[in-house]
Amino acid sequence: MNSFTIQPEMSWFTNPTTQARQQGLFLKQPIQAFCHADYSGGGGQWKIQGTIENVICTLKNDITPYTSSVLQNASRQLANILIGDLPQILRQTGKSNLTVCVIPRAKANHNADQLLFKATVSDVVNRLNGFNNGTNYIIRHTDTITTHRARWGHGGNGAMPYPGITKNTCRISDEVRDKDILLIDDLYTKSVNIDEDAIQALLDTGAKSVVFYAVGNTIFRNAL
Repeated sequence: MNSFTIQPEMSWFTNPTTQARQQGLFLKQPIQAFCHADYSGGGGQWKIQGTIENVICTLKNDITPYTSSVLQNASRQLANILIGDLPQILRQTGKSNLTVCVIPRAKANHNADQLLFKATVSDVVNRLNGFNNGTNYIIRHTDTITTHRARWGHGGNGAMPYPGITKNTCRISDEVRDKDILLIDDLYTKSVNIDEDAIQALLDTGAKSVVFYAVGNTIFRNAL
């Protein structure tokens, strides 16, 4: 597992009202972050079973219709990763307890197979000491663009990330108030700003603190 810091930086985004490109701040303070491993966005790694790229792409399950056995195998691999990493995060942050939230998918409606990432996180959290299950504390109610498919014109309806998109398109439970939050995503990609905006939304809603964890940390972005 690797650690890094997500820094508050001005970033370009498309204004959803004017469609103009402009700069804005998605995150207002540095955030302690962790990832299981680097993620390569090219080279066909996603086709190799057992790689981080394969686990993440399989659980996204939005292009290839994977069989139940393939999905369950990826879920077991993810569970083993989380069981190893999450207790380390608890120790390294010095927290006695962390409430686990999950970045919601871009669309408001997905089938159960497409929500297997969140379901796996929920199951693992329920089995570990020192963690509270807040995996339903952030729920998408309005579609946004699926960013990893948008470059090919298949991102769907909604807006690309802009400052405040999480609060505008999700319901955030008041249960996050005064809690130390561990926010989990499958993949962190610097400059996309989905994770930064969600972190800030949790802080704005009253979270005591937020640390972030992604299974993969993108080292470069090419076509999957």
